Amino acid sequence: MLRLAEVSFGLEGERIISKISFTLGQGEFAALLGENGAGKSTLCRLSMGLLKPAAGRVLVCGQDTAAVKTSAIARQAGFLFQNPDRQICRPSVAGEIMLGLELTVPDPAERERRCRETLALFSLDPEAHPFNLSRGERQLLALASVLAPGPRLLILDEPTTGLDYRECMTVMEIIARRNREGATVLMVSHDMEVASDFARRVLVLNRGELAGDGPVREIMRDQALLQRASLLPPQIPALALSLGGQFAAAFTIEEMAALAANSRRGRL
Repeated sequence: MLRLAEVSFGLEGERIISKISFTLGQGEFAALLGENGAGKSTLCRLSMGLLKPAAGRVLVCGQDTAAVKTSAIARQAGFLFQNPDRQICRPSVAGEIMLGLELTVPDPAERERRCRETLALFSLDPEAHPFNLSRGERQLLALASVLAPGPRLLILDEPTTGLDYRECMTVMEIIARRNREGATVLMVSHDMEVASDFARRVLVLNRGELAGDGPVREIMRDQALLQRASLLPPQIPALALSLGGQFAAAFTIEEMAALAANSRRGRL
Protein backbone atom coordinates (compact mmCIF):
# COMPACT_ATOMS: atom_id res chain seq x y z
CA MET A 1 0.00 0.00 0.00
CA LEU A 2 2.84 2.39 0.84
CA ARG A 3 6.50 1.99 -0.01
CA LEU A 4 9.38 4.40 0.53
CA ALA A 5 12.71 3.48 -1.03
CA GLU A 6 15.80 5.49 0.00
CA VAL A 7 13.73 8.67 0.24
CA SER A 8 15.45 11.96 1.04
CA PHE A 9 14.06 15.49 1.14
CA GLY A 10 15.34 18.92 2.09
CA LEU A 11 14.63 22.63 1.84
CA GLU A 12 17.10 25.43 1.18
CA GLY A 13 20.04 23.08 1.54
CA GLU A 14 18.84 21.63 4.85
CA ARG A 15 18.24 17.87 4.86
CA ILE A 16 14.94 17.04 6.62
CA ILE A 17 14.50 13.39 5.62
CA SER A 18 17.48 11.16 4.87
CA LYS A 19 17.44 7.81 3.02
CA ILE A 20 14.27 6.40 4.59
CA SER A 21 12.97 3.02 3.44
CA PHE A 22 9.99 1.03 4.67
CA THR A 23 6.89 -0.74 3.33
CA LEU A 24 3.38 -0.87 4.78
CA GLY A 25 1.20 -3.70 3.54
CA GLN A 26 -2.58 -3.82 3.38
CA GLY A 27 -4.20 -3.75 6.80
CA GLU A 28 -1.14 -2.65 8.76
CA PHE A 29 -1.47 -0.05 11.52
CA ALA A 30 1.79 1.82 12.15
CA ALA A 31 2.45 4.70 14.53
CA LEU A 32 5.08 7.23 13.47
CA LEU A 33 6.89 8.58 16.54
CA GLY A 34 9.58 11.18 17.10
CA GLU A 35 10.25 14.46 18.84
CA ASN A 36 9.24 17.82 17.36
CA GLY A 37 11.34 18.53 14.28
CA ALA A 38 12.19 14.87 13.64
CA GLY A 39 10.54 15.02 10.20
CA LYS A 40 7.23 13.26 10.87
CA SER A 41 4.93 15.75 9.11
CA THR A 42 7.34 15.99 6.18
CA LEU A 43 7.35 12.21 5.87
CA CYS A 44 3.53 12.20 5.86
CA ARG A 45 3.41 14.80 3.09
CA LEU A 46 5.92 12.81 1.06
CA SER A 47 3.81 9.68 1.59
CA MET A 48 0.74 11.48 0.20
CA GLY A 49 2.55 13.03 -2.77
CA LEU A 50 2.10 16.57 -1.45
CA LEU A 51 5.90 16.79 -1.47
CA LYS A 52 8.15 15.11 -4.02
CA PRO A 53 11.34 13.40 -2.84
CA ALA A 54 14.71 14.89 -3.73
CA ALA A 55 15.98 11.32 -4.01
CA GLY A 56 14.40 7.89 -3.84
CA ARG A 57 10.84 6.80 -4.65
CA VAL A 58 7.46 6.91 -2.91
CA LEU A 59 4.85 4.42 -4.12
CA VAL A 60 1.19 4.66 -3.03
CA CYS A 61 -0.88 1.65 -4.10
CA GLY A 62 1.76 1.03 -6.75
CA GLN A 63 1.73 4.60 -8.09
CA ASP A 64 4.94 6.64 -8.07
CA THR A 65 4.06 9.99 -6.48
CA ALA A 66 6.64 11.74 -8.66
CA ALA A 67 4.94 10.50 -11.83
CA VAL A 68 1.23 11.08 -11.14
CA LYS A 69 -0.91 13.98 -9.98
CA THR A 70 -1.73 14.33 -6.31
CA SER A 71 -5.42 14.01 -7.25
CA ALA A 72 -4.73 10.47 -8.48
CA ILE A 73 -3.12 9.59 -5.14
CA ALA A 74 -6.09 11.13 -3.30
CA ARG A 75 -8.43 8.60 -4.91
CA GLN A 76 -6.60 5.87 -2.99
CA ALA A 77 -5.35 7.65 0.13
CA GLY A 78 -6.77 10.03 2.70
CA PHE A 79 -4.61 12.62 4.45
CA LEU A 80 -5.32 14.41 7.73
CA PHE A 81 -3.33 17.57 8.41
CA GLN A 82 -2.14 18.27 11.93
CA ASN A 83 -4.07 21.55 11.84
CA PRO A 84 -7.65 21.00 10.57
CA ASP A 85 -7.95 24.65 9.52
CA ARG A 86 -5.50 23.92 6.70
CA GLN A 87 -7.92 21.56 4.97
CA ILE A 88 -11.43 22.81 5.81
CA CYS A 89 -12.65 24.95 2.93
CA ARG A 90 -16.46 24.78 2.65
CA PRO A 91 -19.11 26.84 4.47
CA SER A 92 -21.03 23.93 6.01
CA VAL A 93 -20.18 20.69 7.78
CA ALA A 94 -22.14 18.61 5.26
CA GLY A 95 -20.49 20.44 2.36
CA GLU A 96 -17.04 19.71 3.78
CA ILE A 97 -17.79 15.99 4.02
CA MET A 98 -19.26 16.00 0.51
CA LEU A 99 -16.10 17.52 -0.97
CA GLY A 100 -14.07 14.31 -0.88
CA LEU A 101 -17.09 12.24 -1.87
CA GLU A 102 -17.66 14.38 -4.98
CA LEU A 103 -14.09 13.66 -6.09
CA THR A 104 -14.21 9.91 -5.52
CA VAL A 105 -17.82 8.62 -5.61
CA PRO A 106 -19.61 9.04 -8.97
CA ASP A 107 -23.13 8.08 -7.81
CA PRO A 108 -24.98 11.06 -6.19
CA ALA A 109 -27.24 8.78 -4.13
CA GLU A 110 -24.23 6.90 -2.76
CA ARG A 111 -22.55 10.22 -1.90
CA GLU A 112 -25.62 11.33 0.04
CA ARG A 113 -25.80 8.01 1.89
CA ARG A 114 -22.15 8.13 2.92
CA CYS A 115 -22.48 11.75 4.00
CA ARG A 116 -25.46 10.94 6.25
CA GLU A 117 -23.68 7.95 7.78
CA THR A 118 -20.54 9.99 8.45
CA LEU A 119 -22.50 12.83 10.06
CA ALA A 120 -24.21 10.34 12.36
CA LEU A 121 -20.98 8.51 13.18
CA PHE A 122 -19.27 11.72 14.30
CA SER A 123 -22.43 13.36 15.75
CA LEU A 124 -21.94 16.47 13.59
CA ASP A 125 -24.54 19.15 12.72
CA PRO A 126 -24.73 19.21 8.90
CA GLU A 127 -25.78 22.88 8.74
CA ALA A 128 -23.13 24.27 11.10
CA HIS A 129 -20.39 26.51 9.73
CA PRO A 130 -17.05 24.75 10.32
CA PHE A 131 -15.37 27.83 11.77
CA ASN A 132 -18.12 28.25 14.34
CA LEU A 133 -17.08 24.88 15.77
CA SER A 134 -14.57 24.37 18.56
CA ARG A 135 -11.00 23.32 17.77
CA GLY A 136 -11.79 19.74 18.74
CA GLU A 137 -14.96 19.69 16.65
CA ARG A 138 -13.06 20.99 13.62
CA GLN A 139 -10.57 18.16 14.12
CA LEU A 140 -13.46 15.68 14.12
CA LEU A 141 -14.88 17.25 10.96
CA ALA A 142 -11.54 17.12 9.15
CA LEU A 143 -11.16 13.44 10.02
CA ALA A 144 -14.78 12.72 9.02
CA SER A 145 -14.20 14.26 5.60
CA VAL A 146 -11.07 12.13 5.13
CA LEU A 147 -12.79 8.89 6.14
CA ALA A 148 -16.08 9.38 4.24
CA PRO A 149 -14.75 8.26 0.79
CA GLY A 150 -13.34 5.06 2.31
CA PRO A 151 -9.66 5.40 1.32
CA ARG A 152 -7.48 2.28 1.25
CA LEU A 153 -4.61 4.16 2.91
CA LEU A 154 -4.97 6.60 5.81
CA ILE A 155 -2.13 9.02 6.59
CA LEU A 156 -3.05 10.79 9.81
CA ASP A 157 -0.91 13.58 11.26
CA GLU A 158 -1.89 13.79 14.95
CA PRO A 159 -5.58 12.79 14.62
CA THR A 160 -6.29 13.30 18.35
CA THR A 161 -4.85 16.81 18.70
CA GLY A 162 -7.26 19.15 20.50
CA LEU A 163 -9.60 16.35 21.61
CA ASP A 164 -10.61 15.47 25.15
CA TYR A 165 -10.31 11.87 26.33
CA ARG A 166 -13.77 10.76 25.22
CA GLU A 167 -13.39 12.39 21.79
CA CYS A 168 -9.93 10.81 21.48
CA MET A 169 -11.24 7.33 22.22
CA THR A 170 -14.17 7.81 19.81
CA VAL A 171 -11.82 8.86 17.03
CA MET A 172 -9.34 6.06 17.67
CA GLU A 173 -12.07 3.41 17.77
CA ILE A 174 -13.36 4.67 14.39
CA ILE A 175 -9.84 4.54 12.95
CA ALA A 176 -9.29 1.08 14.43
CA ARG A 177 -12.56 -0.11 12.88
CA ARG A 178 -11.48 1.14 9.44
CA ASN A 179 -8.19 -0.66 9.94
CA ARG A 180 -10.00 -3.91 10.81
CA GLU A 181 -12.00 -3.47 7.62
CA GLY A 182 -8.76 -3.49 5.62
CA ALA A 183 -7.49 0.11 5.50
CA THR A 184 -3.76 0.66 6.04
CA VAL A 185 -2.97 3.31 8.67
CA LEU A 186 0.12 5.45 9.16
CA MET A 187 -0.50 7.67 12.19
CA VAL A 188 1.68 10.35 13.74
CA SER A 189 1.17 10.62 17.48
CA HIS A 190 2.80 12.31 20.45
CA ASP A 191 0.62 10.23 22.78
CA MET A 192 2.61 7.11 23.55
CA GLU A 193 -0.36 5.50 25.29
CA VAL A 194 -2.55 5.95 22.19
CA ALA A 195 0.22 4.55 20.00
CA SER A 196 0.67 1.49 22.20
CA ASP A 197 -3.10 0.95 22.58
CA PHE A 198 -3.94 0.97 18.87
CA ALA A 199 -0.90 0.54 16.60
CA ARG A 200 0.73 -2.83 15.97
CA ARG A 201 3.93 -1.46 14.44
CA VAL A 202 6.05 1.56 15.36
CA LEU A 203 8.36 3.65 13.17
CA VAL A 204 10.70 5.95 15.09
CA LEU A 205 12.20 9.03 13.44
CA ASN A 206 15.24 10.76 14.86
CA ARG A 207 16.71 13.81 13.12
CA GLY A 208 15.20 12.81 9.81
CA GLU A 209 16.42 9.22 9.88
CA LEU A 210 14.50 6.01 10.55
CA ALA A 211 15.97 5.01 13.90
CA GLY A 212 13.59 2.15 14.67
CA ASP A 213 10.97 -0.04 13.00
CA GLY A 214 9.28 -2.97 14.65
CA PRO A 215 6.35 -4.40 16.61
CA VAL A 216 4.96 -2.19 19.36
CA ARG A 217 6.15 -4.54 22.09
CA GLU A 218 9.77 -4.43 20.92
CA ILE A 219 9.96 -0.69 20.32
CA MET A 220 8.30 0.29 23.61
CA ARG A 221 10.77 -1.92 25.51
CA ASP A 222 13.83 -0.50 23.74
CA GLN A 223 14.85 2.11 26.28
CA ALA A 224 18.05 3.06 24.45
CA LEU A 225 16.15 3.74 21.20
CA LEU A 226 13.45 5.79 22.93
CA GLN A 227 16.07 7.79 24.78
CA ARG A 228 17.97 8.55 21.56
CA ALA A 229 14.74 9.76 19.98
CA SER A 230 13.79 11.80 23.10
CA LEU A 231 10.65 9.69 23.66
CA LEU A 232 9.17 8.52 26.94
CA PRO A 233 7.64 5.03 27.03
CA PRO A 234 3.96 4.59 27.96
CA GLN A 235 3.38 4.79 31.71
CA ILE A 236 2.55 1.14 32.45
CA PRO A 237 5.36 -0.41 30.35
CA ALA A 238 7.77 2.14 31.85
CA LEU A 239 6.69 1.11 35.36
CA ALA A 240 7.04 -2.56 34.48
CA LEU A 241 10.56 -2.04 33.17
CA SER A 242 11.56 0.00 36.22
CA LEU A 243 10.37 -2.83 38.51
CA GLY A 244 12.45 -5.42 36.75
CA GLY A 245 12.30 -8.25 34.26
CA GLN A 246 10.02 -10.62 36.18
CA PHE A 247 7.14 -8.12 36.37
CA ALA A 248 7.67 -6.90 32.80
CA ALA A 249 7.73 -10.46 31.47
CA ALA A 250 4.40 -11.20 33.15
CA PHE A 251 2.51 -8.91 30.76
CA THR A 252 2.45 -8.46 27.01
CA ILE A 253 2.67 -4.90 25.70
CA GLU A 254 -1.00 -5.18 24.73
CA GLU A 255 -1.96 -6.16 28.29
CA MET A 256 0.09 -3.33 29.75
CA ALA A 257 -1.51 -0.89 27.30
CA ALA A 258 -4.94 -2.13 28.39
CA LEU A 259 -3.98 -1.51 32.02
CA ALA A 260 -2.93 2.03 31.09
CA ALA A 261 -6.18 2.64 29.21
CA ASN A 262 -8.28 1.37 32.10
CA SER A 263 -6.30 3.53 34.49
CA ARG A 264 -6.99 6.61 32.36
CA ARG A 265 -10.70 5.77 32.18
CA GLY A 266 -10.81 5.46 35.96
CA ARG A 267 -9.54 9.01 36.33
CA LEU A 268 -12.41 10.52 34.32
